[in-house]
Amino acid sequence: MAELASQPTSIQTLYGWYRENKLFVNRRYQRKLVWTQLEKQKLVESILKKYPIPAILVAEREDAAGTYEIIDGLQRLPAIVSFIETSFPTLDGKLFALEFFPTAKSRADEGAFVPNVSDSLLSQREVTTLLDYSLALSVMRNASEAEVNDVFGRINTYGHRLSDQERRQAGVQNEFSDMVRSIACTIRGDASADVLGLAAMPSISIDLPMTKHGYEVQADEVVWVTEGILRSTDLRDSMDEQCIADIAACIVGGQLIERSKDALDDIFTVGSDESDRILNALNLYGADKFSEEFKYCFDEILKICAADGKTDKLRDIVFTKNTTNAFPSVFAILLISVHELVVREHKKAADYSGLKKAIDNVDGRLSIGRKATSPEERRKNIDTVKGLMRDLFVDADVAKEIYGSHATTDIDGIIRRSEIELAGYELKQGMLSLGKDRAVDQSLVEKVIKTIATIANNGPGRTGKLIIGVTDKDADAARAKELDAIEPKRIGKRYVVGVNREAKVMGLSVEEYFAKWKHAIKNSALSDHLKDAVLSSMDFNSYYDLGVIVITVPPQKELSFVGEELYWRDGDATKLADQPKQIANMAKRFLA
Repeated sequence: MAELASQPTSIQTLYGWYRENKLFVNRRYQRKLVWTQLEKQKLVESILKKYPIPAILVAEREDAAGTYEIIDGLQRLPAIVSFIETSFPTLDGKLFALEFFPTAKSRADEGAFVPNVSDSLLSQREVTTLLDYSLALSVMRNASEAEVNDVFGRINTYGHRLSDQERRQAGVQNEFSDMVRSIACTIRGDASADVLGLAAMPSISIDLPMTKHGYEVQADEVVWVTEGILRSTDLRDSMDEQCIADIAACIVGGQLIERSKDALDDIFTVGSDESDRILNALNLYGADKFSEEFKYCFDEILKICAADGKTDKLRDIVFTKNTTNAFPSVFAILLISVHELVVREHKKAADYSGLKKAIDNVDGRLSIGRKATSPEERRKNIDTVKGLMRDLFVDADVAKEIYGSHATTDIDGIIRRSEIELAGYELKQGMLSLGKDRAVDQSLVEKVIKTIATIANNGPGRTGKLIIGVTDKDADAARAKELDAIEPKRIGKRYVVGVNREAKVMGLSVEEYFAKWKHAIKNSALSDHLKDAVLSSMDFNSYYDLGVIVITVPPQKELSFVGEELYWRDGDATKLADQPKQIANMAKRFLA
């Protein structure tokens, strides 16, 4: 049984925990960072005035003594930390004075953050007041996962700032809610491990166009918003997850559900008849299977938008009149229609240009509004869309494309995840030099080979990804654009430059270029067990006609070598293991 201990703790101490990576967030139930700057400033003002603020609740982690999982306080703790790291000023325009807090200053000197500069700073006395402020901290010890979930749900169910979908997800952990969250994270581009350090939260949180908090995920760059399906504020409020949950329940459950708040509430109410029905259905259907199908169908809709060499916003295609309204209900109709044609009827899109014309101004053919929420009206709308599309599909078995390949949304997620989890991910721009001769740079190929071995040596049960066709250097992206007349696509801090441009320079088809990479790996000095695993899981994605290659490094049961050499991962760097103690420590990772 869980024990609760009251442990008043100073902000200075909590910042030390943050710096030492002792504070963690469980994304299976925690939401993103959503506070506005004004809310953060008011919190800081309360602290400086020594007013009481709500307690912080954490649970001691069983698998790592001295570390804690945040249950209540996810918005408050990052607000305090980001103020100390000069991300925003007080209400009267003062920044935190780093000179009076060596711990934070040394973190800045190490490059962990870039301090903002101002002539208006807190006084030494104000800094001391803030750092000495004692937060009411409660620690749950020996708590089971079920108890943590229950406590989180009870605390957050009544939170006035939770959206409907955030309220549904609060404290509910089952296969359906996990699947919905996972799909949403991938499409938003903030895919990450279930549990991550508090310091990584800005990397997977959403910045709205008018509020620049320094978060990595820019709402106006996420496909839900770029296509007009949702507004930026909808994305912040997890409306994307609500849309996915609605579609998933309709498809997995084998029957259309009413599009309503009550219907989704029932599905997320543990123990309800509807929740049990959907969970039983998902157990038979398969969460991974549905996830791949959803992403494939989403990709097909994006290909329709990009037909004719002109990328049109889905909202502009679907609606007769110009509008800025979100349209998740119509999107659900489109996606379910594509899903039924592809998965149920085993068809493949044959004419994307024709499909774009078929759904042009389709809103005039549909019943839209409050009366169109019943399963019967939704069925009529889906059948209408399928009727418009069917002749532009042909019979085909696309199982391998759906289940054996990375979708475009997967690529985005991997690229963003590479910024957070450095050890398991790597991005390379290609095999050609960016010089005038455009020759194959064998050292680039060798780096990929070594990186594959390095990721494999992270330990048993660890997987990783390499993407060929992506660079994190602005100069390389600009050079590729200049040399190959392509438009790099920015994802977070990375740029997709693609490999199609290299195939063209080399006079090869995309298939021949892909085969060249497979040949390089097959004839490399990689350990055979790793080589075979990698070759069987390599994948090509057309990715907006730029083309990328995804190399998956499956979990290995033993050390992997390149010839006689052993490599290890230091952050995002590949290093040769040449010290006996280092090699012995790596070998221990694979001992049962």
